[in-house]
Amino acid sequence: MSDKLVFRIVMGVSIFVFIAVIILNKKILPVPEVIPDFVFKLPKLNAMINGTCSLLLLLSLYMIKQKNIALHKKLNIITFCLSAVFLVSYITFHWLAQETMFPAGNSLRPVYLVILISHIVLAGLVLPLILLSFYYGLKIQQADSAMYIQKHKKLTRWSFPIWLYVTITGVVVYLMISPYYPF
Repeated sequence: MSDKLVFRIVMGVSIFVFIAVIILNKKILPVPEVIPDFVFKLPKLNAMINGTCSLLLLLSLYMIKQKNIALHKKLNIITFCLSAVFLVSYITFHWLAQETMFPAGNSLRPVYLVILISHIVLAGLVLPLILLSFYYGLKIQQADSAMYIQKHKKLTRWSFPIWLYVTITGVVVYLMISPYYPF
């Protein structure tokens, strides 16, 4: 598969996920009359996944600094898989559950909104960076490995800190909004 085709696929997947999140948050799709009980446990699960991903990303950084490429790769694959589970869980929750608003009179609302908005914007922007970082990282085993190592390093200078910020702020957002869930 050519790099150009992979780039197009990554952009297509990223746009699809972005549109899906918007559609589900706007409640355009029908919602069942009875919401399954497991749905109300998803925010806590999402926070736990985000927290775990934060720790795994930091451990992955440590491993690459130690030149332990094999463990670095395994940790990133686990983090990527957990992030995929998070995405499915996040979409499911926001499709089925009522939106919870942070109280307008709460003095922390501006702080919450800054964290939430930066979290959402960066989560949308980091997906293609993560996917391309993975592509280049997985291509390192091939003939042009020096070229892919450079591309991987260049891209992860951006994708890693943004991904880490998104996972950490995901936990912070949960901790700030969870007292106001109606369930």
